[in-house]
Amino acid sequence: MRVVLQRVSSASVQVDGQVVSEIGRGICALVGITVDDQEADLDYCARKLSNIRVFEDQDGAFWKKSVMDLDLEILCVSQFTLYANTFKGSKPDFHLAMKSTESRDMYELFLNKLRASYNPERIKDGVFGAMMQVSIVNEGPVTLTIDSRIRG
Repeated sequence: MRVVLQRVSSASVQVDGQVVSEIGRGICALVGITVDDQEADLDYCARKLSNIRVFEDQDGAFWKKSVMDLDLEILCVSQFTLYANTFKGSKPDFHLAMKSTESRDMYELFLNKLRASYNPERIKDGVFGAMMQVSIVNEGPVTLTIDSRIRG
């Protein structure tokens, strides 16, 4: 599983010109699921995403607070393109991305794990499988990657 997170001032998702989800300050997480992901991958990424310290504390010291510490929001957006192979030719190859039916179930389980570990009202998401317009106001800019296959 791969999550690209951005610390944001705000973020939103539109489908067919309608805002379906939006957050204020927090994290926007682009979520990719690969063909061999298991529940342990979801657990790892959910834990890292909700606990990663990308915000400053009350004294302005950076890298001290998480979304949970500050009661901020997380907007998750499913994005199979995170597993695109671009090494050969000009056309991306998506064979490493989990197929839609399976990945929908895994993505929902991931959201449920996030909601169970934090305030469920603070976890938002887009529309799985839809053509979405994602607006992100990256704060910092801060952009990090969490990958369940690369653990320290």
